[in-house]
Amino acid sequence: MLKKVFASAVFGVEASTITVEVNVDKGVGYHLVGLPDNAIKESNYRIAAALQNNGYRIPGKKITINMAPADLRKEGSAYDLTLAIGILAASNQIKAENLEDYLIMGELSLDGSLQPFKGALPIAIKAREEGFKNIILPVQNSKEAAIVDDIKVFGVENIMQVINHFDKEEPLEQTIINTREEFYKSLDFPEFDFADVKGQESIKRCMEIAAAGGHNIILIGPPGSGKTMLAKRLPSILPPMTLHEALETTKIHSVVGRVKAHAGLMAQRPFRSPHHTISNVSFTVVGAN
Repeated sequence: MLKKVFASAVFGVEASTITVEVNVDKGVGYHLVGLPDNAIKESNYRIAAALQNNGYRIPGKKITINMAPADLRKEGSAYDLTLAIGILAASNQIKAENLEDYLIMGELSLDGSLQPFKGALPIAIKAREEGFKNIILPVQNSKEAAIVDDIKVFGVENIMQVINHFDKEEPLEQTIINTREEFYKSLDFPEFDFADVKGQESIKRCMEIAAAGGHNIILIGPPGSGKTMLAKRLPSILPPMTLHEALETTKIHSVVGRVKAHAGLMAQRPFRSPHHTISNVSFTVVGAN
């Protein structure tokens, strides 16, 4: 029996929809094709243990899984849940109605619990563009994905919640976030506040001028004099990000896995502190992140 489950792959800061085709037929064997990397090839061990520990199993038949488009390289462990649900549906162990309306992703632990993955925001944006109605992903990524309007985001903690949703029609709890409310709520509470700085009146005045005029500034002094401490607090006196800038910033940080757990929209301007001995190549990467 053939079943299709949908996932997504992140390339740069953009996502592409991946169709996972699972076919269960007579015979023996497990064949995974479509340019998967080693993390995906190892997924059958995680899936087998997770299913067994929750009362299900990988059928002893010939299983062929194709990750289309087959010419795109797929990376990471976020396809575990996609593959597991596809195998259960194709082997008739669970009912799978309306599976085409869902985009499903998440890394499985051996007990069936789900681990977060990188790139939830661009994946949710692409899912909405592709016309998906729902997205199922680990609860740690749910706030990040729920920033996107017009798509229902369901954060789950383990595979049994997903199985029961399809097989027993048990409803999942939708994650709902008011993007603008979340954005404006975070504007007034910077992690590092310029008001915390005591003394240093002359350099504070220089930094205020640099922030107001959009100038560069160089801080020179011995270790411990407060250079990094002051620089970390400079973003708190810069003009606040627009909602569009916040979305773009969150998107980039989502791809590299720098969005804090259970966090939604990034409303504060980011600060990076590379070491002075950093190489040119490393500096380019840090700047891009």
